[in-house]
Amino acid sequence: MRHVTRKERREIRFFRCGGATSRPNADAPTSSPDSIMEPNPKPNHGISAYYQTRAEHHAIISGDWLSQAQAAAAAGHPPEEPPASAAASKPFSVIDEFNHWRRKPDLAEAVAAIMALVAGIRSSDATTMMELEIELKKASDALKSWDTTSISLSAGCDLFMRYVTRTSALEYDDFHAAKLRLIERGEKFGEISLKARRTIAMLGQDFIFDGCTILVHGFSRVVLEVLKLAASNRKLFRVFCTEGRPDKTGLRLSKELATLGIPVKLLIDSAVAYAMDEVDMVLVGADGVVESGGVINMMGTYQTALVAHSMNKPVYVAAESYKFARLYPLDQKDLEPALRLIEFGVPIPAGVEIEKSARDYTPPQYLTLLFTDLGVLTPSVVSDELIQLYL
Repeated sequence: MRHVTRKERREIRFFRCGGATSRPNADAPTSSPDSIMEPNPKPNHGISAYYQTRAEHHAIISGDWLSQAQAAAAAGHPPEEPPASAAASKPFSVIDEFNHWRRKPDLAEAVAAIMALVAGIRSSDATTMMELEIELKKASDALKSWDTTSISLSAGCDLFMRYVTRTSALEYDDFHAAKLRLIERGEKFGEISLKARRTIAMLGQDFIFDGCTILVHGFSRVVLEVLKLAASNRKLFRVFCTEGRPDKTGLRLSKELATLGIPVKLLIDSAVAYAMDEVDMVLVGADGVVESGGVINMMGTYQTALVAHSMNKPVYVAAESYKFARLYPLDQKDLEPALRLIEFGVPIPAGVEIEKSARDYTPPQYLTLLFTDLGVLTPSVVSDELIQLYL
């Protein structure tokens, strides 16, 4: 009997779920540190534009900025619009529009893409629904190719396309009415996405109790929102932050939590097992939630979950629904590489290879619950929710 290859197994599992996938081009251009805010990032050492953006944002993010942004969102105020003069001076570019929104530290890249796509519908000169949908598809593809390693960006674009185009244009008497309906649906999707973080924070409050110790890994804005709301509700808890090498994400998160008056202890990444007996729960974010119910997140999430599982500690994941992606990785090497610049601070001997992978895959059996804007889900339910989202 012929041996079935890994690729064939993956395709079989995808078609059983009623969908298909296409792996991004591993040779797609990525960005350099100097081109982080340029519309079209240039390749430099294969570093992912997605992680360059995260590093840039985390370096300048502040508690005051977050408070102002969240207050504006809670009050229902629309986000800042691009300057009218800039829009009038040159033709619309979905990449330029995306770059305008992604510069905001509190705005996820997927939401920035959604904002750009809505603007694309508004500025379109199409005269038929067919032309408009073709333009929208090209804009979505352009955004996804900006960084093929960004799972949330790709998933956000795909979900947006499904959401805004699922209503048939035949329901409307004229093209103008149909276009207005698409804009309305696009704005609604953007509104839902903007509120997702707050919704997740409220759902997570039932799991944080007085006197508990929470271990977090990496800098996640939704995890920060969960902890921030718990602190505002006068819950008494402490947080262990892993250092988060090489970009010191844990150090940045610890500063934010300390500003909020939350007791924080900073751990080196290799001290997770040593400190786990003091921990009541692990709380992490996610770059992407896949069909198996597992998550793709910052490197080290997998080993943290393994240690927690072995010591019977619950592992909770906080992730927005626009990060639900139609992917089914079978192992760690089944992921599209997302690379980061690694600095050890000392000369590296010639011929020594450096592992630059920025993320790993945590299988569902090591996760307890996922806090999402769709509700609190077990990993086994994710595939059902994914099918509903994409259909």
